Formats: sequence, C-alpha cells, structure tokens
Amino acid sequence: MKWYFRDLQKYSDTDPFTFNEKLQIKAELLDRYADEVIDASDFNVEGTAFADRGDVIVDTHIVGKLVVPSSRSLVPVDLPLDFTVEEFYVPSKAAESRYGKDDVVFVLGEDDTVDMQRAVVDNVILHIPMHILSPEEMAGKQLPSGQDWDVMTVDDYRQQKAELKTVDPRLAELKNFFKNRDSK
Repeated sequence: MKWYFRDLQKYSDTDPFTFNEKLQIKAELLDRYADEVIDASDFNVEGTAFADRGDVIVDTHIVGKLVVPSSRSLVPVDLPLDFTVEEFYVPSKAAESRYGKDDVVFVLGEDDTVDMQRAVVDNVILHIPMHILSPEEMAGKQLPSGQDWDVMTVDDYRQQKAELKTVDPRLAELKNFFKNRDSK
C-alpha cells in the first residue's frame, strides 16, 4: 500500500481518497519484531487521505489480532487490536513546524511516496501494551517459579518481609539478656 504524494495532493477534505484493504503483515512483524510478536492475523486497514495546505493527512482505522508473549511467563496471549491513527505527511522539513509536538508528522523522502504498510506495522507495534497477562495469570493462578526462585506479588513480598522481622521463639529470651546488666 504505497501511494505517490503528488497523487494524494489531488484530493480535498470534501472529496478524500478512500481505501479499505486487508494487509498481510505477519512476515514483516516477525522479521522486525520477533521478540514482541509470535503470530499475526491479516489486518483490515481502512481510511481516508486528503491534501491540506500542501500536506497530506491520512486517517486510518486498523483492526487485527496478534499473538504476543505474556510479560510474566512468556506464554502466548491473544491480543485483539482496534485503533485509529492520524498521520501528517509533509514535503519538506520546513512544513513540519506547522504541527504540534503530539502530531505524527513524516517528512517525505526522495521517493515521494506514502508507505501505508510500513505505517501500519509501526503503529501495530506501538499499540502492544507493556504489561500483557494470559487469562490464567489475570485470574490469579500460581505465579512462575523455578529452582531457588519465585515470582511473588507485592503483598506476598511484604508478608514475607514481616515474617523475617519476627524473632525466633527459641531466641526470644536473649533480648532480656542485657537488661539485668544495665539495671546494676
């Protein structure tokens, strides 16, 4: 899904260029982001593009599904994605200053094309949350553990820490050992 910038500049906001395609981006996701993505469905990409002040604005709605590793146990987790993106494509670095810090602005390269497939892949990766849990992990099932290590919740850690502060009952009488000396 690549379009020439000059072709997109022919469309206005009252008569925009519309698109609706299914993209197979699994190979590109696995090639570029193998640590973050296990599998991917086809993504439905629909939207509009139009020119404004010599720039091109692309509004896109992206829907698809990824399989990603759980951030706790690395178990595969289904992650449905459904989001919209607005991007601005400008012909020169000078035109970039017309937009705010929060706007997604791309200065076109020498090939003068808008590469929507690459934009979709980048936005799919950006929409993967940092903390992903499997349904079992969200339900509070046992946390992963191994030889000489455990993953524990904050509450379990605090409880274990409190238990370590309590004195062994066999040594409890030693705390009074120096009291008799101080009283003399």
